[in-house]
Amino acid sequence: MGILYKPLETAGERDGVAQVHYSSWRETYPGLIDSEYINGITLEKRIEGAKNIENAFIALDGDRVVGFICYGSCKDEDETNSGEIYSVYVLREYQKMGIGKALTDLAMREMRQYGAVNLWVLQGNERAIGFYENYGFAFDGKEKEEILGKPCTELRMKFIK
Repeated sequence: MGILYKPLETAGERDGVAQVHYSSWRETYPGLIDSEYINGITLEKRIEGAKNIENAFIALDGDRVVGFICYGSCKDEDETNSGEIYSVYVLREYQKMGIGKALTDLAMREMRQYGAVNLWVLQGNERAIGFYENYGFAFDGKEKEEILGKPCTELRMKFIK
């Protein structure tokens, strides 16, 4: 298997990102997010949302998108000179192959001008938390509540350069 990493460019790639996003939510969040909320997310909604993505890299296996990362300036009001990883998803069958790390490396290089990079992770998503901790992110004590069918807590992690 040869994985190709590249910037997100074409409409077909955007559809692939939407498919990964859709599938990943179904694989990752049962038990963490309200099942009715998850079931209400359609592939069509993800395709529509993917039209607005900027600053993204994808992982391709042949012509199939198997992972992606989106990044940019931190959106948190209490942060200055920080970047943010908005999302990173890799299909479950492609996890533990270094794809998430390779995508994160690419995004981190693009955000090298920032003194720190933040991300938000759903409390209880131990697989993602372990991945981020292994990469060098640490919890900074900030949390926020998101309503995803029911209240869910997101925890902020920070990578200081």
